[in-house]
Formats: sequence, C-alpha cells, structure tokens
Amino acid sequence: MSLAGEQVLEPLQRDCFDYFVAQASPVNGLIPDSTSKDSNASIATTGFGLAAYAVGVSRGYMTRAAAVECTLKTLRFFADSVQGEAPDATGHKGFYYHFLDMQTGRRVVPCELSVIDSSLLIAGMLTAATFFDADVSGEREIRALADALYRRADWIWALAGRKTVAMGWKPECGFLNYSWDGYSEAIIVYVLGLGSPTYPLPEACYQARTATYQWENLYGFEYLHAGPLFIHQFSHLWIDFRGIQDAFMRGMDSDYFENSRRAVYVQREYAMRNTCGFRGYHEKCFGLSAGDGPGGHTHRVDGVEHRFSGYAARGVPYGPDDGTLAPWAVVGALPFAPEIVLPVVEHLREAFPGAGLEIFKSSFNPSFLDETPRGWVPDVFYGLELGPIVLMVENYRSEFLWSLMRRCPYLVSGLRQAGFEGGWL
Repeated sequence: MSLAGEQVLEPLQRDCFDYFVAQASPVNGLIPDSTSKDSNASIATTGFGLAAYAVGVSRGYMTRAAAVECTLKTLRFFADSVQGEAPDATGHKGFYYHFLDMQTGRRVVPCELSVIDSSLLIAGMLTAATFFDADVSGEREIRALADALYRRADWIWALAGRKTVAMGWKPECGFLNYSWDGYSEAIIVYVLGLGSPTYPLPEACYQARTATYQWENLYGFEYLHAGPLFIHQFSHLWIDFRGIQDAFMRGMDSDYFENSRRAVYVQREYAMRNTCGFRGYHEKCFGLSAGDGPGGHTHRVDGVEHRFSGYAARGVPYGPDDGTLAPWAVVGALPFAPEIVLPVVEHLREAFPGAGLEIFKSSFNPSFLDETPRGWVPDVFYGLELGPIVLMVENYRSEFLWSLMRRCPYLVSGLRQAGFEGGWL
C-alpha cells in the first residue's frame, strides 16, 4: 500500500466511522442525514451505520457489546414503529419513509416512502444478522429482529402492478410515477426483493429491468453507463460482484465489478480532457457524483462564465458538471481501481495539507473562488458520503463485508433468482 494508504485510509475510515456512533440517537438509534443542526434521520444512513458497527468491531473501533447495544436499539425501534397509511407513520408494508424525525421516528412530511433507501436500511439489518452470530441473548435477538423486519417488506406491493419496482409511494397520491428501470444503484433492491421468503419479486421483473440497460463506448471503454460515481458503488458495498454474472453481463463478457472499474477510468479520462475548463481537473484529481455544491451563482472561471449548482447528481460525461468534485466517491471506488484512486488520495493530501481528512469526506469546487485555496467547501458532512468510505475502504483492506455477506442466505438466494452464476456463487 502507498504512503497515502498507510497515513490517510486508516484515520479516514476511523473518523468517518465515528460519525455513526456519535450522531446516533440514544433513544431510537436513528442516524441523522448530515451534521447540520436539526438534521432529520436518513434511513439509508441508518442502514450504513448498522453495517459500520460490524466493521467497527472487526477493526477494534468499538466493543462487540457496545455494537450489540447500538444495533438492538435501532432494530427494536423499527420493529415497534408505526406502520400504515397514516401520513405521519414511520413506514408502510415493511418499507420506510426517506426521512424520519430524529426524536419521534415519524415521517418528515412530504417525503416519500423510499424503496431504495429502505433496501439500504434492510441491507444493514441483514449485515448485523449475519455478523452477530453468537449464541447469546442479545445477538439472538438481533438475528430474530432483522429476520422479521426483512420478512415484513412486501416487495410484491412495491412492484405496484408494473414490470419493474416502483421508486416510492406517498399516502397523499399513491405510487410515484417512476420505477427502477435501467442501470442504477438499485441492484440491491432487486436482489433483496427476489430473495424474500415472504413476498418475493417475480424473476421476470429483473429481466424487465436489464432490458432497459444502456451499454456504451466512452473514451474507448465499453461499459454499462451511469454518470454519477455513487451509482457504481452502493450495491457493491454488500455484494461481491467479482466473477459472478447475470444474463446481461454474460452476454457482454463482463461483470458488475469490472463495469465499475471501467466507470472509474472513464471518470479519470473525463477529468484529463476537461473540456469545460474547470480548475483542478487532471489525472490525479477527478470524480463526479451526487452531492452538494456552491449553490445558485454565476462566476467567470478563466474568462468563461459558469453557472454553479447546489445539490445535483453530477455525472460523467454528459453532466451536469459545474466543477464540483467528490473525493468521498473516489475513495469509495478504491476496490475497483486502487492503481488510479490511491494517487488521487496522495495528491489531495499533498495539495491541501491544511484540510486534513476533511478534504476526503465530501465535495469541493476549486473553480468557485472564495477565501480558501480549495475554492468552495461544504460546511456540513453527509452520512451517505461517509458510509461508503467506511464500508468500501474496509472491502479494499480486508474484503470484510463481501466475505460476510456471502454467508447471508437471503442475499445468495436473491442473486441466484436474478440469474447470477459463476465465481463464489
């Protein structure tokens, strides 16, 4: 491992892990979306936290007893939470609202019942169930609660009578108009839905989804395209896609791990070409993903007028792009292409020595000039950006989560129902 790997990755992983312990509610175990004051809880971030506790125990960041206590607090809350069509419930049909009040655990109106965020939460629950395997009361309860919560999710209902799974639902208007078609972070949705022992998705819905895939050749790399870098990572937090293929990837003689590796190289090539002329883009400084930005401003950068955005799903190569880079998403790509990711870590460490670990934990925009040498920097950090650092750095260092989740029967069943074969399967 390079000097950057030795001196940055360990403290960075530990620093990001601490967010999930320090910010979790002592009452219900919910974890806030961000470090901003009065942030609501994010169910996806809470799922990342459940998985992070297992990593923390394996790394010696927290005791097993403390992790059991934190995990039980969260699982008990969801087991007892209000389900139903009431607009202020916590969830419905075994799924949960995107954002919950940190104190009450009830829906933050007008957010949607989110299938993808619920899936990330359930993946964290199943991580806990697989990791805490001792024959002692607390760990037995973790396994029982996680199993019951997974079984409660009605995936057939979430299909909403369509060919592919609906993105979400609101009590005020029913199912959202959009479904999880095309390549996205939602492989985990389908794997969990297909593996359900109670309300399994039909196998045909997975093939209906892959039928909408868009295979492209960009900069000489043939791959399944998605612009933001996080899309190529979130399902990979739990699933080791190396060498396993569904029917689509068998037809392309590839797999989703290799696909993500190519996506990282496309991101680097885009930065090297830098056709928009933003500052800081080069082979050791790249990475566009969803996240915050400078906000609604127009500035001239080296004589060219650019419009800067707030939150946006920035992507390569079709944009949007306003010069905002996402180092957190690049660190999350370590397992796929360490040979080009570690030089980014080393460059940022040397280029911004005063920033410390903060430079890696969110986004920054060197083209947006202000009082800092980095240009625009955020004043809050998001759990959805810190979680992948904890989990993917660990997969890079030890393959811990990948090895662990190979033992999860529901995940294995879901992959097989989706038609995955080969490799460790």
